[in-house]
Amino acid sequence: MAGNTTPLIGVLALQGDVREHRQMLEELGCHVREVRLPSHLVGLNGLVLPGGESSVMDKLMRIFGISASLREAIAAGLPVLGTCAGLILLAKELEDGISGQETLGGLDVTVRRNAFGSQVDSHETDVTIVGVQGPPVHVAFIRAPLVTRVGPDVEVIATLPGGEVVGVRQGAAMGVAFHPEITGDDRLHRIFVESVRSSGFRLASLQTA
Repeated sequence: MAGNTTPLIGVLALQGDVREHRQMLEELGCHVREVRLPSHLVGLNGLVLPGGESSVMDKLMRIFGISASLREAIAAGLPVLGTCAGLILLAKELEDGISGQETLGGLDVTVRRNAFGSQVDSHETDVTIVGVQGPPVHVAFIRAPLVTRVGPDVEVIATLPGGEVVGVRQGAAMGVAFHPEITGDDRLHRIFVESVRSSGFRLASLQTA
């Protein structure tokens, strides 16, 4: 991204809150590419894994043949932000995945799916996020996951009043259990875009593409 201050950020566009993330990133001045195939990853400076249904996303990633390429890109250091289901995809381990469900890795954490109950238990609340200036971020929890184990190299960036871990970061990967894109507060996305710009990372090629 040398000499170019406008990052190209991909949004995994197989299922979930693609439009909301795209709109927020574009309003922050980014170029956005919807990612469905391995070739769509090449040239990216960053990637967002949106909220949705993690088990469906896992199946679609395998159908579209992009799972291995996503793992390779994340392992290579592509900055990535996962929200809700995106956090589940980034987790090293799942406590309660469906039979055969796989993750992409990138965060040395264990995550429990639907830890806050069913759709009817969805709610909005304010969360303080490390690195985000100003008042707490107003976010939505929708069938949200919970981080139940944090590896030694993982930084906790958001917790609830009871101490529950709902946001983590490790290297270039960041995952949160909630949806900031739905409530319209763009400060977490600003932090992510700034980290993408400062990293200077560009995915030049893939072995699996």
